[in-house]
Amino acid sequence: MAHRLRRGLTATAAALSLGCGLSIAGPAGFAHAAASDCDGGRNGFTDISDSLTGRVVPGYPFEIGGSHFSLEYGTVGGVQRGWAHLAASGISFPQDEVWMDWTRDGGASWIQCGPFTLGSKSSKTTAAQHTSNDHNWRFRACGKVYPSGYSYCGPWW
Repeated sequence: MAHRLRRGLTATAAALSLGCGLSIAGPAGFAHAAASDCDGGRNGFTDISDSLTGRVVPGYPFEIGGSHFSLEYGTVGGVQRGWAHLAASGISFPQDEVWMDWTRDGGASWIQCGPFTLGSKSSKTTAAQHTSNDHNWRFRACGKVYPSGYSYCGPWW
């Protein structure tokens, strides 16, 4: 496998909620998240079908309120890429969201790819980013469910 597995533990619920709600985190400040941070090839991402599934990363999937979230990888356009995936269940809500955090420096700062809203679909994906053997190049899947508004981010991969 071209991507070296490197899983980290999430530090605290506070750090997760802080990290999951931001687009870019760094020492200089924070920017708000937007799906446009990774749509249309921006920041090296590739748009993929909402029904695309791949190999599920160890430590995933996780479930929030009946919605299933996973971090997946596979070959897209001849390149191994990773993405986050939301699979709806009978109790999912159209407002449920999925996003993927991506870092090049081991999590000290990251870009949030999304959030993407489920809408009337049965599944939703983020855009995909190529994987790397660099141990600092990592991903994690995150989700938010309604009506509770509860959000969670899985472990870094």
